[in-house]
Amino acid sequence: MTQIEADLSQRIKSLERELQIALEEKQKKFQYSWIRGKARFTEATLSDHRKLKQSLPTYIRDSRFLAILTAPVIYAVIIPFALLDLFVTVYQTVCFPIYGIPRVKRSDHIVYDRAHLKYLNLIERFNCLYCSYGNGVCAYATEVSARTEQHWCPIKHARRLRSPHSRYTHFFDYGDAVQYSQKIEIVRADFVDVKDVAPAAPPHDTIQGS
Repeated sequence: MTQIEADLSQRIKSLERELQIALEEKQKKFQYSWIRGKARFTEATLSDHRKLKQSLPTYIRDSRFLAILTAPVIYAVIIPFALLDLFVTVYQTVCFPIYGIPRVKRSDHIVYDRAHLKYLNLIERFNCLYCSYGNGVCAYATEVSARTEQHWCPIKHARRLRSPHSRYTHFFDYGDAVQYSQKIEIVRADFVDVKDVAPAAPPHDTIQGS
């Protein structure tokens, strides 16, 4: 890793700490706490949320006609999402142990929690579940692909990527033939930062609720 990449990595870690502080401030503002790994609101907050929930008849009446018309097309994408989920899971289960690549924890990317919000009606909850699954599967597949790429082709592109994946900073610079030929085996096995690392635990406080 070059000095520029090391500095960038430190900046990213600093930004992550700032983000964590911001999240803790939001937690206090919206009156929820983490209990056994789940976000819990105070009873007073839950009562306020229920008052803001839009009824199903009103929600459907106020929906745009084109939104209703295109709904079957949107929900039909669950089929490729589910197939992608299945094939990626089978792929990494079979192949990653053979190549010494740490498996990606599916639950780190596919998260269901927004559907528990009491100010959402049934349709809004379902939509949140659907979006959580679709985007979660894409993120899950991206991380599996990223670790695969690190093993088989850890070389950066000549062109700047708009959204490089999580393993990209480990890759060799484009055209650096010397480093590639000398250190390819080191880089393709460099997963120490993700081995047996659990996702950051949410902050805890004393606010109670359900």
